[in-house]
Amino acid sequence: MAASQAPTATEYIIHHLTHAATGKQSFIVDFSVVNLDTVFFSVLMMVTALLTLGAAARRVTAGVPGRFQAFVEMIVELVEEQSKSIVHGDRTFIAPLALTVFVWVALMNAIDLIPVDLFPWIAHHLFQIEYLRPLPTADLNGTLGMSLGVLLLMLYYGIKIKGFGGWLHELFCAPFGAKWYLYPANLGLNLIEYAAKMVSLGMRLFGNMYAGELLFFLIALLGGFAAFSGTGVLMAIGHVIAGTAWWLFHVLIVLLQAFIFMMLTLVYLGQAHEGH
Repeated sequence: MAASQAPTATEYIIHHLTHAATGKQSFIVDFSVVNLDTVFFSVLMMVTALLTLGAAARRVTAGVPGRFQAFVEMIVELVEEQSKSIVHGDRTFIAPLALTVFVWVALMNAIDLIPVDLFPWIAHHLFQIEYLRPLPTADLNGTLGMSLGVLLLMLYYGIKIKGFGGWLHELFCAPFGAKWYLYPANLGLNLIEYAAKMVSLGMRLFGNMYAGELLFFLIALLGGFAAFSGTGVLMAIGHVIAGTAWWLFHVLIVLLQAFIFMMLTLVYLGQAHEGH
């Protein structure tokens, strides 16, 4: 009876890939729909990141640092060195931004290390929420939203450093030169460059985290098959081995993708400080 009521593999994956949203998406791009779970967990991890960094700043001591302070100082020094080597200019805002981005994205990615059924189970049994997808970086809306923020900062620093006239001149005159008949080609290439940077930044993070999320779903299904199949013991052993191995490897992916997103943010803002 229990086996007959259990969802199929396809139903299980579709259920876990469905967002708690304000409505059903009817088009590929539908701005009338808001994925509430992405918004909630993104804001929650941002608050957690700010509170963590704030607590580290308040607990700074001149003597021998504790483990927590030493860990945060190591991250701060890493980000500071990278920002110093990439961005040649005022880094008063950029270095803290890079630090916040790294910690924020790492915390959002780390949600993928929590058992895939835990948050949906809590949402269903305690709050009567049928669908919940807690990993914000596996939602293209979330990652493109962050990359859009980076694009706006690129435009801001491009205009701030070069002046609006200088930025506009570069937009029409680089890279082929200032001949009037080359303006359309220059403008087209520069607009494509801006769009490509934004899309690739968001798609890279989304693609890696989405693939990792799917693999965790498949490993969870392996455990489910173990409960209902005749080879339960072997399936259960495979579930434990595969789940542990992928979890350990995914820790590296979580941190690596946060580092890559931070580095590309610094690179793009550094390029905004320089001319063609």
